[in-house]
Amino acid sequence: MFLSNTIAAAIAPPDPQAVTRLLSAWQAGDSRALERLTPLIYEELRNRARRYMRRERPNHTLQATAVVHEAFVKLVEMDVPWQDRAHFFAVAARQMRRILVDHAKMRCRDKRGGATTDSLDEFEFDIAPATAGNIDILEIDEALIRLSEQSERLAKMMELHYFGGLTYQELSETLKVSEATVDREIRLAKAWMLREMRPPRRESEA
Repeated sequence: MFLSNTIAAAIAPPDPQAVTRLLSAWQAGDSRALERLTPLIYEELRNRARRYMRRERPNHTLQATAVVHEAFVKLVEMDVPWQDRAHFFAVAARQMRRILVDHAKMRCRDKRGGATTDSLDEFEFDIAPATAGNIDILEIDEALIRLSEQSERLAKMMELHYFGGLTYQELSETLKVSEATVDREIRLAKAWMLREMRPPRRESEA
């Protein structure tokens, strides 16, 4: 299942139409389609995971390749009517989120007193380190759950961006909206999540 770095480096960027066609063929029962699909998507999944892992602490016990491997196995085993490439990577983002959250929960249980879990780079949420402190993955997951109750669209966009590693351009193409809309809604979602995770302190508490 794993691709060596040498082979992966030689793979050309995935053709969106080719991925969609192969997903359809695989869905129709063509077992050879999965063999052709794997190298097209595996390295792209790993690149997306790397984007996320760069925001994690340097000594994270999970590596991008391990996350992708587990996510890929789950995706292959799923009975999902794949619509297109965008749909596949949206489901992949959800799987990677679950894997990372489950790992964080396990680490939290293993630590005495339920110490903090894997913390994310504060810059990603535009927080001043001097006042905010670290934000961990479980806080983000819980905030996303609450955000989905307010706006499934914004929650999905944030999930794709943070856990799926989609750029603003990719979000624009996947969600069929302009990049200006993506930028505006990501800012809105960030602000809402920040208020949930780090409520403003009252003057009497300062």
